[in-house]
Amino acid sequence: MFQYNCLNPIANVGLDLFGENYTKTDDMKEAQAVLVRSAAMHDLELPEGLEAVARAGAGVNNIPLEKCADQGIVVFNTPGANANGVKELVFAGMLLASRDIIGGINWVLENKDNENVGKDAEKAKKAFAGCEISGKKLGIIGLGAIGVRVANAATKLGMEVYGYDPFISVNAAWNLSRYVKHISNVEDIYRECDYITIHVPLLDDTRKMLNKEAFAIMKDGVVILNFARDLLVDEEAILEAIKAGKVKKYVSDFANSTTAGQEGCIVIPHLGASTAESEDNCAQMAVQEVKDYLENGNIHNSVNYPNCDMGVCSTAGRVAVLHKNVKGLIGKYTAVLGNNNINISDMTNKSRGDYAYSLLDIDSPVTDAAVEQLKQIEGVLKVRVIK
Repeated sequence: MFQYNCLNPIANVGLDLFGENYTKTDDMKEAQAVLVRSAAMHDLELPEGLEAVARAGAGVNNIPLEKCADQGIVVFNTPGANANGVKELVFAGMLLASRDIIGGINWVLENKDNENVGKDAEKAKKAFAGCEISGKKLGIIGLGAIGVRVANAATKLGMEVYGYDPFISVNAAWNLSRYVKHISNVEDIYRECDYITIHVPLLDDTRKMLNKEAFAIMKDGVVILNFARDLLVDEEAILEAIKAGKVKKYVSDFANSTTAGQEGCIVIPHLGASTAESEDNCAQMAVQEVKDYLENGNIHNSVNYPNCDMGVCSTAGRVAVLHKNVKGLIGKYTAVLGNNNINISDMTNKSRGDYAYSLLDIDSPVTDAAVEQLKQIEGVLKVRVIK
């Protein structure tokens, strides 16, 4: 029997997947798994019995990844589950920036009591006309689950699409339309594109990557769209670029006091992944990841440990070892099992940065003594008996 705790409301369509072997608890200290959306976890005390944290979404800035890794807690996210919802809002933002739809709607509201509003609108509408996006150049920085969807859809709308991602995955590359031009230097996107949308994680080297120097390279009247993280853009610098006429519009899905209400800024209250469909998809993926890890020891879509999959265990037992990525550990814990007359029938070891993960299928149940000896090996962070 497993217990899980939700730090934020999680869609029932996901929680229902847990089944009868799982119960929900309001006390995180009792939980083997935590599901979270936006709640900040950095200052929380992580209980010893916690095995997994699943973020129902892509970004994990609210989770202390290294702290979790050091305690042998695997952190999952749900890449791609909300991609379509974000993609659709990107195009809504692009259209709002291209044609002054908001200004036109406000004009109608201001003149709603005018009995000649329809006639007067014909004269006023020129101020809100704008331009079409077909035939324009769109630059996409980051070709992950969302970026690929945006790129492919934009080609079907008649846009000339440029994509930049030096770390593009094989899966993303396979899914990318052949009409997307792959760019190796991001400055080419700055120079060439009428619209630029950014879809990369917030890291030290991406923080404020769209800055004063980047804006200086861009075409006059460029539209910047940010539906990834607000700190990817130097927002003080973009306000100056708007005043100077370099940037026509800045569309952001992150409301803050810097950009809210500022001229040239269209600020949306973080609606990108807030559709019912996206929340359902994220909840389902998060629960499936947690279940496969707790029940089988398999890891999919972790952000602090390597992916690892040995399917469902068909032998007498299975043991998971979460450890530091240092030389010699595999030999030490296989020796422990051998000394306890436990034969390893199959095993896999994967590493990711400073951390590694091993799954071992064994021909006889593991003993408490063997587990304690494994825990005593220097560099071992946690030992889980799966079966």
